[in-house]
Amino acid sequence: MCLAEVLAMQGFGSYAALLPELRAAWGLSYASAGSVEGAFQAGYLVAVPVLVTITDRVDARRIFVGAAIIAALAALGFAAFAQGLWSACLFRAIAGVGLAGTFMPGLRLLSDRIEGPGQSRAVAFYTASFSVGASVSVLVTGMVAARYGWRAAFALSACGGIVAAAIAASVPPRAVAAKRQGTLLDLRPALRNPDALSYNLAYACHMWELYGFRTWLVAFLTFCAARGVASSGSLTPASLSAAILVLGLPASVLGNELALRLGRRRVIAAIMLLSAFTSLFVGASALLPMIGTLLACALYSMTITGESASLTAGAVAAASADHRGATMAVHTLLGFAAATIGPLVFGVALDLVGADRWLGWAVGFALLGAGPALGPLLLKRAGRTAAA
Repeated sequence: MCLAEVLAMQGFGSYAALLPELRAAWGLSYASAGSVEGAFQAGYLVAVPVLVTITDRVDARRIFVGAAIIAALAALGFAAFAQGLWSACLFRAIAGVGLAGTFMPGLRLLSDRIEGPGQSRAVAFYTASFSVGASVSVLVTGMVAARYGWRAAFALSACGGIVAAAIAASVPPRAVAAKRQGTLLDLRPALRNPDALSYNLAYACHMWELYGFRTWLVAFLTFCAARGVASSGSLTPASLSAAILVLGLPASVLGNELALRLGRRRVIAAIMLLSAFTSLFVGASALLPMIGTLLACALYSMTITGESASLTAGAVAAASADHRGATMAVHTLLGFAAATIGPLVFGVALDLVGADRWLGWAVGFALLGAGPALGPLLLKRAGRTAAA
């Protein structure tokens, strides 16, 4: 399932990898360029309450297979028909629907089949594999686009969704109870669970930062390379970004292991505060030689993802068995609502302060850091309610 997740995400980072090229080709402002990725999150948000909640009644395997095919069709549609802002938004929104039916339903598929002590680690590895999918998507897109053009890169990414659907279809089915109490799309039981809600609110703060970083990383490294402070050799910004993003895998897994040993809430709060502090310096790293910029981005990538698996594992563990799908729906709904706004706010900062100045990027990254700065407060307040 980790492999299926990575393959299903092959169109996930394609737009971010090509953002500088497509923004220039289509004459988009930075805010408009950010809104294309916002459309991806919007498509996710529209679909996720249905596709995740329904896993309380339908085997998540079936949801994953259908959504992986939708993700493949969205990539093909972008390759064939995207010509500007609105067409790009349309196909990215459809791609968001594909992710809505693969990421969390895939996690539900695992959590339904693995119980006990192994569940937390399974959740951690699956969640951390998201970083692998994002980085491989950026890397492959950049390599293919450099040689064959961006349309070919999007078309190739569709193959991942088809293979992912085949992998998920091979997983043995799990019987799901025919009837559940309550309405199909009733999220109230999840919202009334303060323990799970505390993790879900903190997850929203995490996603605000994570998706802003992923969306604008290639563009930031392109800006830094153009400043000519130092050469990055033959590596492209897309290749460098892929290497930076893949660091999320070990960071997420190690963060979860620390949480298991030292206490989940304590470790999550510490990592989020460290990430907020790091965000204040990433934009200013554009003034350093390229190696300094890359090291700053690498550190930031690890602090951003360090609490990711722990937040999701905490929400899954706190959910009741009958309402696990609803709890995961709230988890991802809040998270991707914040992820919709993060890239757009970053783009607005670049338009207002100036994308040709390091200060514009510093302001953008500092705004991302506001998310994890708020996260520990929400985690503590809602968690106190749970303990009452």
